[in-house]
Amino acid sequence: MNVPFVDLRAQYASIKDEVRGAMDQVLENTNFILGQPVADFEKAFATFCECRYAVGVASGVDAIKLALRALGIGPGDEVITAANTFIATALAVSTVGAKPVLVDIDPATYNLDPALLEAAITPRTKAILPVHLYGQPADMEAIVAIARRHGLRVIEDACQAHGARYRGHRTGGLADIAAFSFYPGKNLGAYGDGGAIVTNDQALADRVTLLRNYGSRVKYYHDELGENSRLDTLQAAVLNVKLRYLDGWNRQRRAAAARYTAALAGLRDVTVPATLTGTEPVYHLYVIRHPRRDALSASLKQHGITTIIHYPVPIHLQKAYASLGLVPGAFPHTERAASEILSLPMFAELTPQQTDHVVRAITDFVTQTA
Repeated sequence: MNVPFVDLRAQYASIKDEVRGAMDQVLENTNFILGQPVADFEKAFATFCECRYAVGVASGVDAIKLALRALGIGPGDEVITAANTFIATALAVSTVGAKPVLVDIDPATYNLDPALLEAAITPRTKAILPVHLYGQPADMEAIVAIARRHGLRVIEDACQAHGARYRGHRTGGLADIAAFSFYPGKNLGAYGDGGAIVTNDQALADRVTLLRNYGSRVKYYHDELGENSRLDTLQAAVLNVKLRYLDGWNRQRRAAAARYTAALAGLRDVTVPATLTGTEPVYHLYVIRHPRRDALSASLKQHGITTIIHYPVPIHLQKAYASLGLVPGAFPHTERAASEILSLPMFAELTPQQTDHVVRAITDFVTQTA
């Protein structure tokens, strides 16, 4: 049996007629830039996130970048974020001219450790950018409380957490503003790049709306230096269809995760994902740990199982961030996790037979290497 890491064909097959119908309408209307499906999606996604406003943009990294710009963050400022995240989080900070200040993770959840925040705050700190990594919400109550004590803004990187809940509330409405990605492999994925910011602050929503469209409210009149970062109308049409299914798909992901956890939790040297009390993850990724991660991955490949490492090189050890002057050992929990984590196949259509096959292959590896 072959088990892909993600199966976008299976998802497409289940909604093919609806998606094609929605895209055909866009093609017939020929309004390809900021057409009505964009406004429809923005309204629906804001409602889904239990927030007042959503603004569609071109990608997840643009969503973070425009959120930073909307908050007035730029050159000379510092933004604290997690050391264990995709580089886009830090890259957005750098792109607006600010400096990403990294902190280590909670080794159980892989999210930013709130206990380390205050030591990282300086007079230049303007915001905290927690990441809901792998679809597991960060400890937002603790993070926001620290931010408020120090007069800082909070931006959620919710690019992997569409529909996740923290203490009964959806991600997206847990801070000043939030960023989402609709990269095709996300829980809510477009058929190309796309993103959105979500907020309850009308002024922030209006500013992102201005910035995403060349700094213009009226065509050919530009109030400030904006950029071209608009959610494509065709992608919005796809997302409008998919959004109706997202809660159901997330339930299927949680069921698949529960099957994995029940079967793997007792295996020697295998660490299954922890869940922060009061959260409802959406398992964008199901990430285990094993001290012989690379050998385990190679063994699973022989069984027809595709795995991925998210992420093999922490941000502070990337060549692109050599200027931060950080060396191995700076963030021990992040670095150890990077050497042990392995993402197993995870998608809504993952069958019990497929998860059983993955579990058997992992069990065989553990038994043979005892």
